[in-house]
Amino acid sequence: MLIESIKEWVSPTVAVGLLSLSLFFGCKESPHQFQNRLANASSPYLREHADNPVDWYEWGDEALLKAKKENKPLIISVGYAACHWCHVMERESFMDTAVARIMNENFVAVKVDREERPDLDNIYINACQLLNNGEAGWPLNAFALPDGKPFFAGTYYTKDNWIKLLKQIAESYRNKNNKVVLQANALTFGIIDNDSLLLNGDKGKTGMDQDLYRSLFENAYKQIDLTNGGLKGQEKFPTPSLWEFMLQYYHLTGNKHALDATANTISKMALGGIYDHIGGGFARYSTDSLWRVPHFEKMLYDNAQLVSLYSHAYQITGNDFFRKIVVGTLDFVDKELASPAGGFYCSINADTREGEGRYYTWKSDELNSVLDKDNINVVKTYYNISFDGNWEKGRNILYSVQEPSDFASAKNIPDKEFEGILNNFRDKLLAERNKRIKPTVDDKVLTSWNALLLMAYVDAFNALGDRLLLKKALAVASFLEKNMLDGSGHLWRSFRNSKGSIDGFLDDYGLLAKAYIGLYEVTFDKHWLMLSTKLADYSIANFYDNKSGLFYYTSAGSEKLAARKIEILNNVIPSSNAVMGEVLFVLGTLLENEGYLQKSSAMTTKIAGRLGETIAYSPEWGYLAGLTVHNNYEVAIMGAEALQKNSEMQKNYLPNSLFMGGIEENLPLLENKLPRKGTLIYVCTDKTCRRPVSDVSSALQQIKQ
Repeated sequence: MLIESIKEWVSPTVAVGLLSLSLFFGCKESPHQFQNRLANASSPYLREHADNPVDWYEWGDEALLKAKKENKPLIISVGYAACHWCHVMERESFMDTAVARIMNENFVAVKVDREERPDLDNIYINACQLLNNGEAGWPLNAFALPDGKPFFAGTYYTKDNWIKLLKQIAESYRNKNNKVVLQANALTFGIIDNDSLLLNGDKGKTGMDQDLYRSLFENAYKQIDLTNGGLKGQEKFPTPSLWEFMLQYYHLTGNKHALDATANTISKMALGGIYDHIGGGFARYSTDSLWRVPHFEKMLYDNAQLVSLYSHAYQITGNDFFRKIVVGTLDFVDKELASPAGGFYCSINADTREGEGRYYTWKSDELNSVLDKDNINVVKTYYNISFDGNWEKGRNILYSVQEPSDFASAKNIPDKEFEGILNNFRDKLLAERNKRIKPTVDDKVLTSWNALLLMAYVDAFNALGDRLLLKKALAVASFLEKNMLDGSGHLWRSFRNSKGSIDGFLDDYGLLAKAYIGLYEVTFDKHWLMLSTKLADYSIANFYDNKSGLFYYTSAGSEKLAARKIEILNNVIPSSNAVMGEVLFVLGTLLENEGYLQKSSAMTTKIAGRLGETIAYSPEWGYLAGLTVHNNYEVAIMGAEALQKNSEMQKNYLPNSLFMGGIEENLPLLENKLPRKGTLIYVCTDKTCRRPVSDVSSALQQIKQ
């Protein structure tokens, strides 16, 4: 009914979604020398719009008060630095003086960086989904009353359609204002009600159990493309949380279908064009179902989560190809996203002046001038490079259909020899690519994304045993503690120019708390566990909703928006409520804190009724279900060699084991466990411990039993 009411005053031909890629080519820019107020923004994405003739505002009181005083609707344009179509719309419309004049005369225009302000993005993307049968994306262009309540939202528009839409909405706001206000109220109610719908499922479900856990796997498995990997569909996203759930399910149940589906998916991803075979790292998604044609932007959050996923897959399978992807992806992150001040930047753009993807693609004759003639044909065959090109305009995206060892075997080339050929090829092509104009980097540092990278370093250290990875994990942890966290437990969301800004959101708190727990489990330094506890306590005090038993995405002290959301489903990163539920479960277990455990249990009970139908889009809840319905092991390692034995144990994939220990009895579960000499390992379940052992193999056997 929301859609029907808006159609009364907006022509369906105007409400256009994403259009053909051909619109990108031939668009002209209008040069403007002046700088608008976005020149002073902290966000690199907003500063990119500082030369627009549009009179942009940042979100805040200044814009809202102006809209209210002049009785003008808001245009809330949301995007991010690595978004290709955001740049296209800027060139076509926001740099055009005629378009800017219409916007400036009839609206108050607000530019939002969705990475800095996911709270705003959550509201207006939800509005877009409600109005467009679930479809939404970026650029996101929402129209709202002066108080921020949305009444219409869409995505990309060509210049002509954007002008038509602006005129239609301006006319409707002036002459049909009652209908506009009615639409805004109805849409805002729908946004708020959308959260409650996710919480009101099957009333017969009283919580998590093994039957539900099994049904979650079955429902998710039905949606997997078992041939090409990933979820079924024409576009493929990595969705690392889903595959983490699958690996956990395999470990807990022995169901090999879960492992096979995961191994197939991550092998196809790493072979496809979505992975940068020259410089390492993954693009955000592929535009085809075979993982071959990427949307070329590279995001820190994807690469961090995928490092953890491939590390876990390597622990299970021992497939050296997965190990190499971990190493190559972290090498990319270290070289391309590391900030000199500490922490890691957000993303690398898809575009350069030459066009989207030109930096990463090759014509066949470009390779002929760079590569050794002796091996050029075998390399071209492996990466599917042709004279006519496998992409557009004769250019080639590098991808393969076989892991290197399988290809080498089929061609009767020794593994080591083929590995050397590929390494030589990559080195030469990387040197050549470095001569090109590089895509720009969004150089803000976000807490939650860096927390994901902290976890990635910990997971990679566990899998590979390289102590340099632990050193890097400690560096990220210390940077976040020093620059983003204060003594009360308050977090900043974003860091740039030596200072933090924007109050943290629930994903910042949950993911950093989880990462600090992981760091404690490999170092046995209680400092990190206490920081996690501080973050959990701050979250309970400032985000927790007693009525629902879940956490709001924004804190009680944050500014009042059109709606205060409770995030249930995954976004590009795991569901913040599911992560917080896991944090409280683990902290409650390690610290014997019943309050934490009760809150975690209440959260899973609340969400259980609708989880089956949403599991592919909320797999973090499935992972939490696995922790709560199957036996968990508390592994206490006490004595002088505790860290060494801990590393030996955690080389194995043990998702249902929590690790603690050291040489101090500083946790409830460690009391009276420090031996007079040597090192002992206690494997416990529900506070009951088996006979302590001194060797790792015996402890692992106790867990398997």
